[in-house]
Amino acid sequence: MSSKSHFVIGFCFVILFGNAASIDYGIALTKSLLYFEAQRSGKLPPNQRVQWRGDSALNDGKDAGIDLTGGYYDAGDNVKFGFPMAFTVTMLAWSVVEFGEKLEAKKELTNALNAIKWGTDYFIKAHTQPHGLYGEVGDGNSDHQCWERPEDMTTPRNSYKVDEQHPGSDLVGETAAAFAAAAIAFNKSDWSYSSQLLIHAKELFDFAKKFQGQYQTSISVAGQFYGSTGYEDELLWAATWLLKATQDKTYLDYINDQATSSGGTRSMFSWDDKYVGAQVLIAKNLLENKFPGNESSLNQYKKNAEEFICNCIQKGNNSIKKTNGGLLWWQPWNNLQYVTAATFVIINYADTLFASKNSLQCATGTVESSNLITFVKSQVDYILGENPKKMSYMVGFGTNYPQKIHHRGASIVSIKKDRATVSCNEGFSLWFYKNAANPNVLDGAIVGGPDLSDNYNDSRSNFQQAEAATANTAPLVGVLARLTE
Repeated sequence: MSSKSHFVIGFCFVILFGNAASIDYGIALTKSLLYFEAQRSGKLPPNQRVQWRGDSALNDGKDAGIDLTGGYYDAGDNVKFGFPMAFTVTMLAWSVVEFGEKLEAKKELTNALNAIKWGTDYFIKAHTQPHGLYGEVGDGNSDHQCWERPEDMTTPRNSYKVDEQHPGSDLVGETAAAFAAAAIAFNKSDWSYSSQLLIHAKELFDFAKKFQGQYQTSISVAGQFYGSTGYEDELLWAATWLLKATQDKTYLDYINDQATSSGGTRSMFSWDDKYVGAQVLIAKNLLENKFPGNESSLNQYKKNAEEFICNCIQKGNNSIKKTNGGLLWWQPWNNLQYVTAATFVIINYADTLFASKNSLQCATGTVESSNLITFVKSQVDYILGENPKKMSYMVGFGTNYPQKIHHRGASIVSIKKDRATVSCNEGFSLWFYKNAANPNVLDGAIVGGPDLSDNYNDSRSNFQQAEAATANTAPLVGVLARLTE
């Protein structure tokens, strides 16, 4: 048999039995939205699907004389950090804005909107006055001294806010972006709620712009956990979403004014750095000819967005590192958060390139939209099991996935099965150090992921690799919706 025949047979085998046939993106999509129900704080609703969770943190806000129940726990602990929570909601909303029809076709649109609303309902409570926003409930340091189910929590639940005297433009700007993006997501199904969200978005953008400062200066307890490197990106990000939601020229003027400092070519897109998101939104509008007369001043945003994408797909001047197994690589701690965020902007931009009959010009040549989608699939398939370890880094997906993820609620027997209180230190002795799989499966959670050598240590104490976070899964919701058939 000729070598050419070998190639043809091998190629056919891959088509029949390889990546495309073995991964069900629809199942992964369903699980990704289930994950947010497991992260809920507050009084759980009647339609709660994740049954091993119970009501928790029902007194949040009492120290300030207000109701701050609800919202999300950020990761494997029991603190409500407003900064990454707002980014999570913005990305869930962006998923609905871009891929709502795909979500509806898979009967997941309602679940996606519910996930957004669980966050925005909390933000409405937290936005107590035009220039005031609560940005954290609980304290990371005291929380991390205990290993407790959220239902048993005994750690302090202090409420922390920003206001005119104690600003936080990054936190406030990101929350404004979340409100504006969610307003668009709800525009068809609940116009009244959408209008309410938009009012909050406008007030918060005004607050963030007029009273500038980094939020961890005002909420110091957030600094070591979710410290912000700056707020200019959040202001731009919020303005971009508000422009999309309102078509008000005021926001376009702001974006134009910032064009000379458009963020440059970023190395990542994340809960801390929103420049890529804003640049991609602006670039998409330019491709769709939505900025007549402003093209020249806004082209720098498009150039930076496209350079980031080129670097991700290994065709730029400063390509992002990859593991030998082919996964994009940024850092040892929670690397997959950057992968999911990057795949979202790439596949989103690919669709706009295709619709506008454009291609991407990278340093090493022209790239078609189909090439971008193929690249995104390679990253998603790696996450879902097509990797050297043959392990899915989405919990509950496939047959081989992390069993001992760093997550208090998942690692302790459900309060529905055993109502005996697990105290602060008991949690460590009884559950954290237990050499057994978590009793509750945290479906849809994306863990931190493998190291640069494609290895993964499945251990609760390995928080760099084994802890999941809402910011990891949120961008993947949209990507999975787009990839479903």
